[in-house]
Amino acid sequence: MENLGPRLKELRQRIGLSQRALAKKVGVSNGTISVIESGEQDPTVGLLKRLVEGLGVSLSDFFGNTGPMEEQIFFKSEELKEIGTGDVSYRQVGPDMRGRALQMIFETYEAGANTGPSLITHEGEEAGIIISGHLEVQVGSRTKRLGPGDAYYFPSTQPHRFRNTGTKPCILVSACTPPTF
Repeated sequence: MENLGPRLKELRQRIGLSQRALAKKVGVSNGTISVIESGEQDPTVGLLKRLVEGLGVSLSDFFGNTGPMEEQIFFKSEELKEIGTGDVSYRQVGPDMRGRALQMIFETYEAGANTGPSLITHEGEEAGIIISGHLEVQVGSRTKRLGPGDAYYFPSTQPHRFRNTGTKPCILVSACTPPTF
């Protein structure tokens, strides 16, 4: 995603947080914040989620529009809003999650891609169905490799992460409530 670093920097500065303070808040070095904001490095999805939550917003809000939300019912493939980074694509149904109770995402994990080394937690529930490829889903101490037609559903307050252990991209459709990405 282009402009990811400058957008993160602008948001951090707008709320009056230093790189060092944000780094401490999310458990990374301020050098990591610096290289991300300068555009030299893209964060993993898990790290980006921690960073924007450390700034008090969701991934959807971070990538969303700031104008008034327009009622839209149908979406062409090219209208799905990309909110992922690197080798993980999250194409969200709808450009803005303000006032929404459900978030639907068309996800693609390239071979070897994952949500990062840290387990993710947030309020709500999430579910997904694998369309093609394979995805290793870790929820707490349980891990399962899922393939086409397999699904998951769990309270997202449980620590979790996702990883494509296959040699081909993994495609799935997921939903979470409330919207947290």
